[in-house]
Amino acid sequence: MAHAAEHPGDRFPRTRSDASEHIALEIRRYLERHELQPGDRIGTEQELAAEFGVSRPTLREGLRLLASSHLIRVGRGRAGGIFVARTPNEGMSRNVSESIAMMLATESVSLGELLDARLFLEVPLAGLAARHADEETAARLQAAIEDAQGNAPGTEPFTSADARFHRIVAEAAGNPLLHAFTGWILEILQPNLVAHISGTIDGEDILRQHREIQRAVRRRQPAAAERAMRAHIEHLQAVLREVDGVTPAPGRRPLP
Repeated sequence: MAHAAEHPGDRFPRTRSDASEHIALEIRRYLERHELQPGDRIGTEQELAAEFGVSRPTLREGLRLLASSHLIRVGRGRAGGIFVARTPNEGMSRNVSESIAMMLATESVSLGELLDARLFLEVPLAGLAARHADEETAARLQAAIEDAQGNAPGTEPFTSADARFHRIVAEAAGNPLLHAFTGWILEILQPNLVAHISGTIDGEDILRQHREIQRAVRRRQPAAAERAMRAHIEHLQAVLREVDGVTPAPGRRPLP
């Protein structure tokens, strides 16, 4: 890490807990500023303690805070040190995913409610993706569609290609915060949803909807991309209601 211009004593409070929180924050900023990736080495405890002008016990508390967020890992031995485990955005995504997984396991949230949340996240993401898309994005989306073609919903090839399609849309939106917030969709919601409705859903319907999203993104038509993504998620909601035998709420028209 680059040496700070100011004296470490001016940067951190004297109490160990406050100092460790500041160290954790500084290391997080360093990871973001230098775009370090998982596996990159940050330094040793001795190097970081000297850098920040704090004791190693105080430094360890700061590192413990980062480790609890799955941002760093400590390697032992001669080639050991402090390494990046996840980027800050990945760490936030993991925390959100774990919380939602717990809510789903304890039935404090339903698949239907998670699909409602997906509308508010993925529809604007599709619009942003269309604004920022390039030829490579359109080609990657098309490849994901082709990889799913000929495979039944619920099978590994179809599920993998479907997840990749939505991941590409989220990445293409160009908003790291929104991207991080959508991690739970592919990690938690998608596997549970697929397991629940794969016997009822028509793969060709899904691929047709993906093609409409891809077409709007390729043509850089944000409004059309949002409409296509909304229609896709509403279709999933309609299938879920059919599987669960749920009557649509008043004023909410089921898709044909």
